[in-house]
Amino acid sequence: MLKEVCVENFTNVPLMIERGAERIELNNDLANGGTTPSFGVIKKTVEYAHKYNVPVIVMIRPRSGNFVYTAGELEIMNSDIQMCSLLKADGIAFGCLTDNKQLDKIAMKKLITTAHAGNLEVVMHMAFDELTASKQKEALEWLSKNKVARVLTHGGSLDRSIIDCLENLKKLNKQAEGKIEILPGGGITDKNVNSVIEKVGVTQAHGTKILGKI
Repeated sequence: MLKEVCVENFTNVPLMIERGAERIELNNDLANGGTTPSFGVIKKTVEYAHKYNVPVIVMIRPRSGNFVYTAGELEIMNSDIQMCSLLKADGIAFGCLTDNKQLDKIAMKKLITTAHAGNLEVVMHMAFDELTASKQKEALEWLSKNKVARVLTHGGSLDRSIIDCLENLKKLNKQAEGKIEILPGGGITDKNVNSVIEKVGVTQAHGTKILGKI
């Protein structure tokens, strides 16, 4: 079982690695859902984590709020992905939607291409959870065909408990099997992580409290 810890900036990275973090998702401003951290934060985190063979996935999100991005914002995201490659991060997490809550395939494709050119793993983050169930099925197929490594998903709206979303997570995992990884997140703690992983049938989980409270 792989435990990915969601952290804000470098502050608690050493503690999380000491507690057994096997992958880091690096953010700024978690209170607003996470945005892209600074050059210096990424550089320091990657250098430190790699000493312990812990991969670092960097959040690519130029602002809080929705996941519908302007052309200017997409240029910023593209540059930030190039920065992550320069700093030898292992991957990036992002998600782009259209005004009518569908996957923005044009924007996604452009950013995925930049990431892969920089040898970065690509993760679709919880923007995925804003898609309808039928659109999620279609999106999983598209993401897998475009070599996205995994999807970080709560399995439903974040105002629902992770326990109430387990059935949908199981369905997603069954569809994804052999094509793309499902990474459950949102409300996963050190107390429920083993149960969630067992019931969904996955081998990894994500959370800010997955290794206990700070």
